[in-house]
Amino acid sequence: MYNDIIIVGAGGLGREVLWLLDELNQCNQVWNIKGFVDDNEKLLNTYINGYPVLGGVDWLASYKNPISVVCCIAKPLIRFDIIKKLKKNPRIVFPNVISKDVRYSNRVCFGEGNIICLSSTLTVDIQIGNFNIINPACTVGHDVIIKNYVTVYPGVNVSGNVIIGNQVEVGTGSQIIQGLNISDNIIIGAGSVVISDINEKGTYVGAPVKKVK
Repeated sequence: MYNDIIIVGAGGLGREVLWLLDELNQCNQVWNIKGFVDDNEKLLNTYINGYPVLGGVDWLASYKNPISVVCCIAKPLIRFDIIKKLKKNPRIVFPNVISKDVRYSNRVCFGEGNIICLSSTLTVDIQIGNFNIINPACTVGHDVIIKNYVTVYPGVNVSGNVIIGNQVEVGTGSQIIQGLNISDNIIIGAGSVVISDINEKGTYVGAPVKKVK
């Protein structure tokens, strides 16, 4: 891990993570925030909440100095493509960025590049893979496995012994009851209630959820 850090994505989540990093700095986790990276050319050389937009993802992929990077892109497939490109640069590392008020036990195992936002709770014997985003005020119960490139939106409750596959989106305020398996490449709409396994790729909404496309 390097203290210099760049935030990928200058949108709302990127600004929230900037706040998170600023708060961590107040707790003696010293991050030297260099600025943002964003492929929106209109943002180049502008300032977002006091920090510059330095360039796009291609610019960062060829960065010459050791740097930590946090990727604040909510859509899993886009995040996957960005990380795949950045991982070709051996100077880039991907720390876990965890809000100071997240509650989690020492029996939670994290991969790399995860973002865990404020007021979330992760209990015991949980496996969090790589490049996942858990938004504010979520709960994750015992023995849950969250694989890679998953986005859990605000206010989600995941009960114990749930497995969430790769590149899944769990919509705001959704609930997943215990012991279920959610396969890869699934979108669960906001406010949904999942009471059985979801094995087929697609979008699911409702209480209980039904596939809509």
